[in-house]
Order: sequence, then C-alpha cells, then structure tokens
Amino acid sequence: MSGISFRSLTFMFLMAFLVWSSSIETCIARRGKHSRQSRYAAASLSKNKGKGNGHHNYHNGGSKPNAPPHKTTPSPPKEKAAPSPPSPKPKEEVPSTPPPQRGYSNGQQSNVFDVLDFGAKGDGKTDDTKAFQAAWAAACKVEASTVVIPAEFVFLVGPISFSGPYCQANIVFQLDGTIIAPTDSQPWGKGILQWLEFTKLRGITVQGKGIIDGRGSGWWQDAPYEDPYDDERKLIIPLNSTVQERPPMPVRNELSGKMPSIKPTALRFYGSFNVTVTDITIQNSPLCHLKFDNCMGVVVHDMTVSSPGDSPNTDGIHLQNSKDVLIHGSNLGCGDDCISIQTGCSNVYIHNVNCGPGHGISIGSLGKDNTKACVSNITVRDIIMHNTMNGVRIKTWQGGLGSVQGVLFSNIQVSEVQLPIVIDQFYCDKRACKNETAAVALSGITYEKIRGTYTVKPVHLACSDSLPCIGVTLSAIELKPLQERYHLYDPFCWQTFGELTTPSVPPISCLQIGKPSNNRVQSDHDMC
Repeated sequence: MSGISFRSLTFMFLMAFLVWSSSIETCIARRGKHSRQSRYAAASLSKNKGKGNGHHNYHNGGSKPNAPPHKTTPSPPKEKAAPSPPSPKPKEEVPSTPPPQRGYSNGQQSNVFDVLDFGAKGDGKTDDTKAFQAAWAAACKVEASTVVIPAEFVFLVGPISFSGPYCQANIVFQLDGTIIAPTDSQPWGKGILQWLEFTKLRGITVQGKGIIDGRGSGWWQDAPYEDPYDDERKLIIPLNSTVQERPPMPVRNELSGKMPSIKPTALRFYGSFNVTVTDITIQNSPLCHLKFDNCMGVVVHDMTVSSPGDSPNTDGIHLQNSKDVLIHGSNLGCGDDCISIQTGCSNVYIHNVNCGPGHGISIGSLGKDNTKACVSNITVRDIIMHNTMNGVRIKTWQGGLGSVQGVLFSNIQVSEVQLPIVIDQFYCDKRACKNETAAVALSGITYEKIRGTYTVKPVHLACSDSLPCIGVTLSAIELKPLQERYHLYDPFCWQTFGELTTPSVPPISCLQIGKPSNNRVQSDHDMC
C-alpha cells in the first residue's frame, strides 16, 4: 500500500513537472515571437517615416532617424541618409521648367515686320508711304516688335506719322536702307511741319546704318526773304566790306516757286518716353534734321547729320520741352545750330560731339514775342568745333520772361570759329526789333577750358540792361586769333557779372567781378 502509494506519488509528481515545463517553454516561445514582431514593426514604422518625412526633417535641420535596435553599426543609416539632399527629386523638377507656351514657337514669334512684305518696292520711284503705314500698323500691336527697312533699297516716302498712344511698348525701327522725301509739291499740300514723325510712344528706337534724305535743296533755294536768319551775323564784318544786312539769296533752280513756304523737319519725336536714335544718318533736311518735342528720356548717339553749311535754318538736333536728354558720340554738320536747346529743357547732357559746319551749340533763342522760357541743368563738354559761326552760345530776345540757370560749357576745342563764347540778350532774327526792359534771367553760367582759334571775336557777352547776367564764371580760356577774311575784335562784355578764376588768353578785363549793386529781383510770374 505504502510502496504503491510512493510510486504513485512519484509518477504524479513527474507528470506534473513535465506539464509545468512544457507550459514555460510555450510561454517563452510566444514571448520571443511577440518580441520579434514588435521589433520588426518598429523598424518598419521607422523606415516608413524616414521615406515619408526624411526630406522635410533634413531640410529643416531635424536630426537623422535612429538606427533600428537590431542594427549593430551606424553605417546603414548613414547610407540611407545620403540620398536625401535638400534639392527636389528629378520627378519634382519637371514642373519647375514649363514647356514653351502654345503659339510662341519657342521664342520665334512673328514680331518682325519688313516693309517689303507689305508692298514696298524700294526702287526710289514708287511711292511706298502706304506700305510703311501698313507695316507700322501691324508692328504697333506687338510689344518689342521691329519694323525693318532693309539695306540696298531706296524707299520714296511722303509725310507720315508713326503714332501711338495705343501702340505696344519698345518698338524698334530698324533703318538699314535709304528713305527719300518727295521733291514735288503735291505730297506737301500747303505745307507740313514734319516729314517723318513718331508720336506718343513708350520705348521707341530708331537705329541702323541707313539714311534719311530730305532732299532739301529745292526748299533752300526757294527760301522766302522773310525766313529767320542768325543775328550774330551783325558781328561779322568782312575785311573788304561792311556788315551784311542779309545773307545773299541762293541761286534759284528748276524747283523754285514750287515748294510751299512751310518747310518740314526731317525726323520728329513728340510726346514720347524713352526714345533712342543711334547710328543712322539724316541729311539734307528742308529744315531741322532731328527734333524732340515734349519727350522724356532721350538718348542720341553715334549718329550723323549732314547738310551744307549754307543751307538755311537746318539745325542738326533741336530740343524743346524735353527732359533727361543724353547726346554723345555724334557728328553734326549743318547750316544752323548743331544742337539747339529751347524752352522747357532740363537735365541735358551733351558730350563727345563733333560740330561743323554750323552755328555751334546754342541755348535759345528764348523769350521771343514776350514768352516765358525755362532752361536748367545743361552740360556741354568734350566738344570739337571746326569752321562754325559760334562756339557755345546763349541767345534770348528782349521782352522775354523766365530764366536760364545751371549751365556748364567745358573742354570745348574750337578751330577757326568766328565767335567761340557768346551770350546775346539782344537777339533779333529779323529786320528790326524794339527795345524792351523785360528779359530772361541768366545765372550760374560757366565757361571752362575753351581753347583753340577764332576768326572774329573770342568773347561776346551782351546781357540785359535791366536784368544783368550774374554768376558767370570764366576759367582756362585760351583763344588765339586767326585772321582770314574778317575784322578781329577784342573781348566784349556788357552788364555781365561773375568771376575770372584763371588768367585768360586774351585777357577778359571787361567781366565785372561780383554782383550788380542794383540787380532787379524777378517777380513771381518771371520765375520758373
């Protein structure tokens, strides 16, 4: 009983132990499997976060993702971190460079308008005016378009206006051929003030190696006796004669009496912004060659004006009511002022210009018919003048109002110039002018480094009796006489006040130092 009982107990104990051992192993096995699954899930989650947010975290300075617990070295995370640079992936770069838009042909849009494509013949005989009008009308609708006047063609064009204000901006008029004006009177009617005109445009450029030929000889030879002439002629007395009351009339030709009395300017810009004229040649204009009226932001460079020295009133470049003007690197030869600066002009800078033949570079004439004139901040420097009537000049009419102030003439080289330095406040370009007390006020006028040769008078400064010139500065004046055909005169000053900062050749003792004791103060309606 006891033996059986002991064996039974031993067997029962052994069975219980085996059952208990089996339960522990199963529990350990399940725990291990659960632990592996948890680690794999954590590693997978970490990897997914790295793929989804790794670029964002790196870009914003976030820390690199931790290595999974089962990794024993840090190298694998570094290798995975390397392909995550801040720049977008290639697939993300595609939208940043859009393909060319439809209708533009990758920059080859048709924005060039050749006048030949609009029916121009370019044979110098056929009237191409309508073709030019059609080409302009098409170009006007396209921003930054180009009107082409091709080389090796001669286009006969009548009076025409290339006008805005509804044209697109930045149009280029590419002139490589030649444009000629009609020589019969029919296209001109009773008289037109301009031949080729650009009006009310924003960003207009006329450029090229071409020529604008006004063919003005018929107009010059038919000049009415009443046409204005340069009043400085009164100062020029030939050695074998007395002063000429009027220059001799030119010999008339077969066109005499056919052309209207009103002469056109060859090329005019009116009411426009950012105007550029470069490289072209304008020649033989009936009147002024190139005119800017009511323009702002004008650049003229490397162009040529050419007409005979005896062609009447053929100014090279004429500025009026225009601001912020730059003229440089040009050759100007004509029968009147190489450059004329009229009322309403300010911030004008002229440099490196060759002038001659012609009447020099002038401010004015101003104040005609008791009008008000305002001119300020004018710089003319680094100029070469040869065989001109005047050098640098200011001319105003008696009875005018307004002012000229802030003018610098610097480094002017003159050769065989009749009157290198001129202020004339008694200007009169007709038979007779009455004396008047009102005058345009002149102040802050500087002449410096004016050197070379003169043939009549080196300095002529004639200021108003009632409103003398003040602040006139002369510096480094070296002018030597060259007697050719005219009587020579000493420097002349009248009612001119200022200072002579260096010795001059010849001595200019007529300049009054300081300010006038009874200088009249301008009234409010005189001021600019």
